[in-house]
Amino acid sequence: MTSPLQQKLKITGPAVITANRLGDGAAVYRAADGTWTKDLAAAAVVTTTPAAIELLGAAIADRLAVVDAYVAPVELTPQQHVLPGNLRERIRCSGPTVALPGEG
Repeated sequence: MTSPLQQKLKITGPAVITANRLGDGAAVYRAADGTWTKDLAAAAVVTTTPAAIELLGAAIADRLAVVDAYVAPVELTPQQHVLPGNLRERIRCSGPTVALPGEG
């Protein structure tokens, strides 16, 4: 039997768990050791729905550190480098698109 989340979430390729860090709003990724990193290359890549659900559940439970956790598609190069899987994630990986107060 599948859970409602499993029915809604279908992993069709490599993916990572991402969120926005509280405090500075930076895009962060869930690493295999359970920490959050700004480095997409250090993110834990999942390829199955159960693995994604497990990491997403842990990320959501970490609500004191991050908000809006979700599964994001990624691409793996032949050398196993992790790249953003769509335009939205490419923009998020590149950092803020506007200067914040005090950043001149």
